[in-house]
Amino acid sequence: MEIKTIAVLGAGLMGHGITQVAAQTAKYNVYMRDIKQEFTDNGMKMINDSLQRFVKKGEMTETQVNEVLARIHPTLDLKEAVSNADLIIEAVTENPEIKKKVLAEADSAAKPEAIIASNTSSISISELASATKRPEKFAGMHFFNPPQLMKLIEIVRGAKTSDDTLNTIVEVTKIMGKEPVVVKKDVAGFVVNRVLIPALNEAVNLVNEDVATPEDIDKAIKLGLNWPMGPLTLLDYVGLDTTLAITEVMVKEIDQKYQASPLLRQMVRAGLLGRKTGKGFYDWKK
Repeated sequence: MEIKTIAVLGAGLMGHGITQVAAQTAKYNVYMRDIKQEFTDNGMKMINDSLQRFVKKGEMTETQVNEVLARIHPTLDLKEAVSNADLIIEAVTENPEIKKKVLAEADSAAKPEAIIASNTSSISISELASATKRPEKFAGMHFFNPPQLMKLIEIVRGAKTSDDTLNTIVEVTKIMGKEPVVVKKDVAGFVVNRVLIPALNEAVNLVNEDVATPEDIDKAIKLGLNWPMGPLTLLDYVGLDTTLAITEVMVKEIDQKYQASPLLRQMVRAGLLGRKTGKGFYDWKK
């Protein structure tokens, strides 16, 4: 099936980035839908700011920026967003009930042949697919933050995902200039978070046990494992609450060994969530 028009549900942190990649690199016609005008306005502002950075670097012209923006249609109307879409990418908040509600609405308004993908980082694809009447045309399409720069997309097969659906999403991923990794089983955390979350949690344990300072832990991992960013800095970027939520899914779905560090829980309770609150392991207000 040829994909020409994409609907992205959600204009937030991930949604606006996915919209930009689809319109800029893949040159798709994209409908970006959210529930409030301020959300779509903010999404468009972030896309514009990002495109202007390409202009500053001499990688794009103003004409090209205008061509990209012309391919993006922000809307509050779900029906308008999905009725012509060949592929619908859900990128709403990481909450199963909210996602299922949005997916059920999108499913009933979309054309029968449309494929639906979720950008979830931790929720079961089979569970989300069950909110629709097309589980064979449903898969995970997990982008990494920021979608404009990160090369990877984890493509996750649900219990009923068809080969055709999977192959189409692999193709779309390549057209978007990304690298696909097919996750053959619908397991919590997929591939990246299954490896990353225990590593981040262990870094928090090191702080909790006062083994070394956060700065030295980050320095050790950057220099010793060649990570571009230390684990505690990364936690501050991802959000400590988001990380805690993923550990809880993994404990429930896989094994008790993914139990969150007591310090991670304390910091989330105290509202020290990282960059978004101005303080986590580091002070971001400076």
